[in-house]
Amino acid sequence: KILVILGFLSTLAVIALIAVAVTQNKPPPKNIKYGIVLDAGSSHTNLYVYEWPAEKENDTGVVQQVEVCKVEGPGISGYSHATEKAGPSLAQCLRQAEEVIPSKQHQETPVYLGATAGMRLLSLENKNAADKVLSSVEKTLRSSPFNFQGARIISGQEEGAYGWITINYLLGNFKQVWYQQQSGWTKFLHSLKSTSETSGALDLGGASTQITFVPNELSPESPENLLYFRLYGKDYLVYTHSFLCYGKDQALQQKLARDLQASTSNSSIFDPCFHQGYQRTININDLFKNPCTSAKKKQFPFSQLYIEGEGDYQKCRRNIQELFNKTSCPYSSCSFNGIYLPPLQGDFGAFSAFYFVMNFLNLSSEQSPVALNKVASTIESFCARPWHEVKTAYHQIKEKYLSEYCFSGAYILSLLENGYEFTEKNWQRIHFLGKIGSSDAGWTLGYMLNLTNMIPAEEPAVPPLSHSSYVGLMVLCSLVLVSVLLFAWLLFHKPKCLQKGIV
Repeated sequence: KILVILGFLSTLAVIALIAVAVTQNKPPPKNIKYGIVLDAGSSHTNLYVYEWPAEKENDTGVVQQVEVCKVEGPGISGYSHATEKAGPSLAQCLRQAEEVIPSKQHQETPVYLGATAGMRLLSLENKNAADKVLSSVEKTLRSSPFNFQGARIISGQEEGAYGWITINYLLGNFKQVWYQQQSGWTKFLHSLKSTSETSGALDLGGASTQITFVPNELSPESPENLLYFRLYGKDYLVYTHSFLCYGKDQALQQKLARDLQASTSNSSIFDPCFHQGYQRTININDLFKNPCTSAKKKQFPFSQLYIEGEGDYQKCRRNIQELFNKTSCPYSSCSFNGIYLPPLQGDFGAFSAFYFVMNFLNLSSEQSPVALNKVASTIESFCARPWHEVKTAYHQIKEKYLSEYCFSGAYILSLLENGYEFTEKNWQRIHFLGKIGSSDAGWTLGYMLNLTNMIPAEEPAVPPLSHSSYVGLMVLCSLVLVSVLLFAWLLFHKPKCLQKGIV
């Protein structure tokens, strides 16, 4: 009987130990939150789905991209003459988001739309049309199953600053988020040794461009270009400026308007920034219809402009250089157009059109960054290729985009060299980035990171027992088991006569 009792107690103690340990150390259920940000750019709209654990770290959610959907058609500013179609154009991507996010979480998932430089220009050109476009977009977003939080035009400063947050988050500069599963990225991230804790951000869109970084020394000059952020328990003061009309599309429009004015009222011009043999016809009214070029408008005796390519890189660079006014600077140092720019500091991540153009030209490699003089010679060689050869070699690319890569490459070099004054010495501190890990480089992730500061953190899932109770129960079960085993050992090691007596 004693043996049976001892065996029963031993089994019970072992079961209790295992049950308590398994229950206490069982991983808590995943508590994932979702958010949606729509990037309504000048040329197109992208929808991004982000997720983060409900239990935030240091007051900022750990956000990562899980889905991206490119909206068919133009950017929402392209619906200025059919404003009621702007909202419905987003419907397909919203349906895609519904499939990604669990249906039970649709109502609690916030959705934000941020419109950038295309809508900034439309608002300046025709505020009534811009308001109607946003109203149409809001109507569609409100009718979705998600929690609509706003559709608005974000400022250039915000766009630059959120891009800076994205780059530094993905590079692990706020906390060590290393994407070691991506071959080559670990080496790249460790190579970003900078005297500053953060990397700068260079963003190039269709209608605007932004430069953002933490300056080495804070200056009282131009305080309107300084922004304060608190992320992951640390404070950051960053310099940022957005140049409206200096995105690659609007810069081309500016250049063409300037060339037309200098053409002595000739309806045909030779353009060194297009390939030899390329021809394009544009309407004069379309060229001067937005605020970037409207000030240059004058009466012409013709309604169309005929452009023929020359493919002359050096001449193209000289033409582009005229877009940057470097004649006066009211501060200790400037970029262009009299805008304050502190001395460049640290590494820079260049994304959006910076990356797309340089990647097309095979100049975006991080494993072996290309020297500035090699970058220039590569673009020069590409521009010199005749149009029929380029068109045959890249037949899968739309003609409009393909025809503008020569200009875009020359413009990027002019902006970085002449505008921001990068040199051969610090050129290789620019890293052209498309994706880092699974997330796109751009302002939307930074926007989501900043907005999660306004989403209350939930209490993390806790084990069923407190630490002291767990330790106490484990000790008690262990003592019972040890006592039983000790009693059994003593029992079996007593003299046989005593054992018989006990039995």
